[in-house]
Amino acid sequence: MFSDQRSKRIVFVSHCILNQNSISDGTADYPGTNASVLKLLMESNVGIIQLPCPELLCLGLDRGDICGGERDVVVENTRIRHQLENERSRETLHRLVDQILFQIQEYIKNGFTIVGLVGINRSPSCGIETTSKNDQEVCGEGVFIEVLKNELARNGIQIDMVGIKALEPNEATLSIQRMLHQS
Repeated sequence: MFSDQRSKRIVFVSHCILNQNSISDGTADYPGTNASVLKLLMESNVGIIQLPCPELLCLGLDRGDICGGERDVVVENTRIRHQLENERSRETLHRLVDQILFQIQEYIKNGFTIVGLVGINRSPSCGIETTSKNDQEVCGEGVFIEVLKNELARNGIQIDMVGIKALEPNEATLSIQRMLHQS
């Protein structure tokens, strides 16, 4: 089964890597796509799965406040984080994670390698090494990544995760290259 040309290698990426139009006001670093990350992944012959945008799906495109872009990024991110931590948002996050977990399990069951996941550091939802909390960037995970990691652990699945920042392309490239070569 699956003896065709596919690489059987998969990378999950935060939604905004492929769609900058989805992120909170005032934080887009590219007109549409983070082309350098996309190019690197494409050249590595991995399948790319775009994660859903938890902030958009929980809070809407304006994140529940049309004035969000007027605030300092970490202040606005902290406000968004608080909204993602409420009960209604948590329920949505768990539904999203269930869908992702199903995909991961299907790929693993069929002999594919989940190379890793690329998140966005400082993000209140998709931060891997850093997130926004208490109006500052701190070590830790975003709310969505925390829920995903907990479900993966509960199911005995370990996935390499790296966080990048759009305005640090050299560091992003190195982190992703390390992840790609470890699998």
